[in-house]
Amino acid sequence: MKLSTKILTGTMLAGVSLVFALTGAVQAATPKDTVVMAKQIDDIISLDPAESFEFSGSEAVGNIYDRLLTYDFKDVSKIKGQIAESWAVAEDGLTYTFKIRKGMKFHSGNPVTAEDAAYSIHRAVLLNKSPAFILQQFGFNKDNLADRVRAPDAETLIIRVDKPVAPTFFYYCLTASVASVVDSKLVKTKEVNGDFGNEFLKTNSAASGAYVLRSWKAKESYTLDAFDGYWAGKAKNKRVVVRHIAEAATQRLMLEKGDVDYARNLEKDQIIGLASNKSVVLDSGVKGSLMYLGLNQKNPILAKPEVRQALKMLVDYKSIEENILKGTRVTHQAFLPTGFLGALNDNPYSFDLAKAKELLAKAGHPDGFSVTMDVRNVSPYADVAQAVQASWAKAGVKLELIPGDGKQTLTKYRARNHDIYIGDWGPDYQDPHTNAETFAINLDNSDTTKSKTLAWRNSWDIPAMSKKTLAAVEERDPAKRAQIYLDIQKEHQASSPFVVMFQQIEVAAHPANVKGFIIGPSFDVNLYSQITK
Repeated sequence: MKLSTKILTGTMLAGVSLVFALTGAVQAATPKDTVVMAKQIDDIISLDPAESFEFSGSEAVGNIYDRLLTYDFKDVSKIKGQIAESWAVAEDGLTYTFKIRKGMKFHSGNPVTAEDAAYSIHRAVLLNKSPAFILQQFGFNKDNLADRVRAPDAETLIIRVDKPVAPTFFYYCLTASVASVVDSKLVKTKEVNGDFGNEFLKTNSAASGAYVLRSWKAKESYTLDAFDGYWAGKAKNKRVVVRHIAEAATQRLMLEKGDVDYARNLEKDQIIGLASNKSVVLDSGVKGSLMYLGLNQKNPILAKPEVRQALKMLVDYKSIEENILKGTRVTHQAFLPTGFLGALNDNPYSFDLAKAKELLAKAGHPDGFSVTMDVRNVSPYADVAQAVQASWAKAGVKLELIPGDGKQTLTKYRARNHDIYIGDWGPDYQDPHTNAETFAINLDNSDTTKSKTLAWRNSWDIPAMSKKTLAAVEERDPAKRAQIYLDIQKEHQASSPFVVMFQQIEVAAHPANVKGFIIGPSFDVNLYSQITK
């Protein structure tokens, strides 16, 4: 049995079902009305949509909250309404008007109104948590929000941005988790010391989506209950329980025993091992998630261009893909994932020990150097990190791995206290600016900046590239815009402190009698509501 690693070109595809000719049986022992998933969820820090910025947390948020807009998962170029029934931009390119869908209710029973949508944007901008920049980039701040984002009546939302941009860029930003619409009446009653209800929403929900958050226990599980009054139709299951199971081998064992309905983090060995089980189906979807290394430019050795180039040449991409990641990721070395407008699919780097040693010598480190890497202590990150450690050692680079859980490593990374970080970055929306901004813009390299992109996290000060990347969002001609992104990516590949390595193919294993899980193109659109048993 072989799981194809071919990346689909063009529009990102979701939920590509791969049914294997398997032998054996899975005896489901979970409750008929409850879907149980085994998944690594130790990265969750908060379930407040204005704060959640991790893969697992955003997946949960995507099942709990609605947004003004969403998109067709099979053709992401098609924008669809969720809370918004219709939308339009004025001729000036600055003013956007949204009409709110009638009859929608929050889980509390409160009606969903334009005032709630306006409050939600105000709240996200003013809280200024990690994902706030997605909205702040349109010029919103505490001094102009009341005028720029307002609801003249219960069914009309008017948003005025600071400069004309490609309209699809703005629309896609409103599909991001941070733009989820919260129940303003409920949240205001939970506010403590001006926190906009943030402490409450970390572990509770105030939403209108398909599920209500029943509970979240950090590094253990979260439970969602179906919302009876969901506008798009009640979920086909009563409850979803997602359990934190760190090891892929354990996930497989639990699936085969019937303890879970889905195993979400299987690796090459488990996928091959399931070849003997006839009743197991593996679904896959091409994701925008990229695995990369971030090299902190505060480290004077890593700040040398020759060292950055050498480290890119010391990763054995082919070996890692074939021996560790096969079937779950494919080599990809540019910051725009395949499937996005302007994606660069050239992979110029391969393991080249001689050239890497030459570059290290030129940088003044002929015998290598010592450096640390923060690693989430679950697969595949730990396995890939160990492979990198081994290949770098061949050039004398002594890499010390510092393990931690998802929250620990992310917190350290966000504070710029790392040497090297290994992790994933997933697009926040389906416009190329989502990754271009975070990988290729750093407007203020100071510790106190509001715009904390990945370039900032790695202390990469790039005023010229930032200016070029910002200009790309103003180009309305798709072909010209795509070429701008291609040019930026080529420059980025050659000079950046990012070792972009692999693009994800998400795989979910389940018994043949369980079906309906939607693997969307982004990490926050993996949807549970259509799952049946």
